[in-house]
Parts: sequence; structure tokens; C-alpha cells
Amino acid sequence: MTSNTLLRVARRTFIAGAAALLVGAAAVPSFVTPTIAADGPASVADLAEGLLGAVVNISTSQTVKGTEGPGAVPMPQLPEGSPFQDFFDDFFKNRGGNKDNGAQKVQSLGSGFVIDAEQGIVVTNNHVIADADDIEVNFSDGVTLKATLVGTDTKTDVAVLKVDPKGHKLTAVKFGDSTKMRVGDWVMAIGNPFGLGGTVTVGIVSARNRDINSGPYDDFIQTDAAINRGNSGGPLFNSSGEVIGINTAIISPSGGSIGIGFSIPSQLASGVVDQLRQFGETRRGWLGVRIQPVTDDIAESLGMATAKGALVAGVIKGGPVDNGTIQAGDVILKFDGKDIHEMRDLPRVVAESPVGKAVDVLIVRKGVEQTVKVTLGRLEDGEKLASGEEGGNTDQNKGDKAPAVSTASVLGMTVGELNDETRKKFSIAADVSGVVITDVTKDSAAAERGIQPGEVITEIAQESVATPKDVMDRIGALKEQGRKNALLMLASKTGELRFVTIRMD
Repeated sequence: MTSNTLLRVARRTFIAGAAALLVGAAAVPSFVTPTIAADGPASVADLAEGLLGAVVNISTSQTVKGTEGPGAVPMPQLPEGSPFQDFFDDFFKNRGGNKDNGAQKVQSLGSGFVIDAEQGIVVTNNHVIADADDIEVNFSDGVTLKATLVGTDTKTDVAVLKVDPKGHKLTAVKFGDSTKMRVGDWVMAIGNPFGLGGTVTVGIVSARNRDINSGPYDDFIQTDAAINRGNSGGPLFNSSGEVIGINTAIISPSGGSIGIGFSIPSQLASGVVDQLRQFGETRRGWLGVRIQPVTDDIAESLGMATAKGALVAGVIKGGPVDNGTIQAGDVILKFDGKDIHEMRDLPRVVAESPVGKAVDVLIVRKGVEQTVKVTLGRLEDGEKLASGEEGGNTDQNKGDKAPAVSTASVLGMTVGELNDETRKKFSIAADVSGVVITDVTKDSAAAERGIQPGEVITEIAQESVATPKDVMDRIGALKEQGRKNALLMLASKTGELRFVTIRMD
């Protein structure tokens, strides 16, 4: 991010004689709503006092071998017979710097908070405990308990731990409703960095729905409350003492707080925590489509007054809607009663929906709004379809590999597989091969070139195509090359060939 750096602020330290290394989790602080006096908010001492006991320090250790550990110093290569050979042999043997020597410990420090005192359930960031061999939870009263890992979710950076209280009375806090937080509301961030005890900072909600490109479900609360190193995984409280966020990242050029911190909203985190506690893994809803933004040009070509929603660019083979319920070229405006203002809203809303749930989806199809009912699949099953195949965004995985599609929408055309069903529908000769055009959007670039449903794309830029995914990948590659037009070889129903150039801007 140019001169600024996005940091996840948990602290990692080399114990085996090497340097300290910052990695970790950042916090997103803000304060809560006490009475506001003329010179600022009233004291939050009473609120903080009741919450400090629930915030813990997370200490982890990881064993790495010799020079393979981060920051380890390899033994220098000396000339044969060097008088320093014995010195370096002895030094690196004792220090663990030799690759053939024993292992060394890497330690990490972060924060977390107790949400269930009886069960000993602690929530933190995944990156605080990632790859750890041992995890310890240090409480504000000096008690240290070993923790076991219940489950993690890398997509939201959430982890759930469990400790055995062994008669030790724990203090717990509960999740609040982050959707009720408004820009300007006071919030309080508490962390337990370096095992020194609770650290309290206060600020306001600076912004909501922030996308910092850290994962497919970015919807961060931004706060100006100071976030310190080691505060990753700590809670962000509202004025009622409820957790409305998990502090996870800051933007900083130096590693210190400059008043730009980010917190995972409780609306997203609480559902993930519940699933991890119940199943040890996430079980997200899956729609089974590939999507792209609705630009002004696309909106105009589809007869929409404003650019909004998520455009279905492809329907995934074997997915929940690979039955024609939702088609390539549809624009999703509302999902299960929730408005889809832009493309990135859809993956999060779908993921938060239960697997197997039947939901209403409001779409625009060929300029007409209509509601269809779909039953959601499981995202984790959908990811198996994507293994080993390249592609664009699915409804759940921004940037992940995508599976093949049965239909796709590109350049104002809906394209599909050329199989027995489509050959019969469009009376296409048996010796014609390629990808069939099943629909052409009115006033689109394809319509302007006279392209008709039933024609078959055999080549794009002199490379043959056989599936809808081939078409999408080829057009995407041409755009990446800066090309303004795509050269298509089209076959008629009887096999007669012609070349057509379609603009891609």
C-alpha cells in the first residue's frame, strides 16, 4: 500500500538468539457511548473494569529446524583450512544456527477474549496461533492455562481455543450486534499485548464496510482507537460492553498506530465462531455462480436505470443452480431479503446463510425483475470442484481458483456447452464444434455485430475454444494484454464460417 503498510499485529520473537520479528494482528479500536460532556466523553473506567478480566494474552511457540526458521542465520562457508573453522563450528553448534543441528523455538504473542466461562472458550485471530505447536492463554490475574485448538477459519482470520479452567473462575463477554454501530459511535478496544495485562484504548467508528483485500468476506469496521502490537485477536466493545468486533489489522508506515485500524464485525465473526464450536470447521452456504461487477455500460445494455447488484458471469457445473434457476447474464439484486448493492456483498451474504436453506433471490433477467427460489449447497463441497482448475471469481471465493461452468456471459452473449441438447435445440450440424451462443443481449456489442443465438464460437484470437470456461479465460487474457477487440471465428448451424470483431471496452 505505497508508503503505508497493512499489518496484522501479533508479535513474533526469536528465542534462539536471533532478532525480534513483527508479524501478527492489528486491532481496530474505538470507544463506547457513555455520556458526552462538553470536553469529551465521560470516564469509561467502570466499563473497562468489568471487561478487563475477559481479555487474555495468547502465547504460542513453534519449533523450526536450524536455518529453516524465519530469521535464522546460516553458518558461513569458509575456505578449507581456515583458522576460524573451529570457532564457527562451535558457535553455530551451540546457537542452533547449523541446519544439521537441533530445532529452535519461535514465539508469538497476541490477544483474545473469553466468550464462555464454563466451557473455557477463547476467541482470537487465526494468524495469532497459525502453525503453533503449543498455545498458552495468560489471564490478567497471572494464571496461565494450556489451550487446545477447536477450529480455525483462514477466510475470516478467526480461531477458537479451549482451556480447562480447573476451578479457576473465568470472566466472559458476549457478542453484540455490529450492524447497529454507526459512524461516530464510541468504541473501546482492549488488548493484552506481551502479557503485561489489559491495555484500554478508546475511539470512534471511523467507517464501516471496509474492503482491505485481505479475504473474500472483507467487511471491516474501521476505528481510530489506538491499536498496539500484540493486540491482534482482542475485542472491540460497544458502550454496553458487548463485543462488536475482533481487532485484526492496522495501516501503518512504521508499525505503530496512526489511527487507522480494522476489526472483524461481530455479525460475521459470531457465526463463524458458532460453526467452529459445533463442527470444528465452517459450513458456509454456496450458490454456485461466478460473478462480476455491474458497470454503467453493463447496466445500460441490460436496461437497468442504475449500476447495482452482482452480474452472473457463469454457472458452475454441478452447483446448486446448475438447473436453470439462475442463468448467466442474470443480475442478482436481492438475496434472502438482503440488498446486493455491489458484487462483493453477495459472497458474504451467501456464506452467512445455512447450507440447505431455500431462499428467494431477486434477479433481473433480460430487463425484467423476477424472484426465483434456490436451495443452497455447501461451499466446502464447491471448493472441491475448483481444485486444480484456473478461473475467475465464484460467488464465494474472491481470487480463488474456480471450477468449470456450464454457461457463461461474455461480451453481451450467453454461451453454453455444445452437446446433444443444444444441437437439437438450435439444429446445429454434427460436424460443428465449439461453444454455442444461446442468447444475445439487446444493444450489446455482440448484437451490434449481428451475432445470433445458435451460432457457434470455434476460435477466439485464432485459438480454439471448446467450453464456456475457455471463452471466459480467452477473453480475460486478451483484456490483460490490453487488447480492445476480440476476433471471433463463428460457425453457422450448418458449419459455414465467418470472422467477427467485437469490442471489449
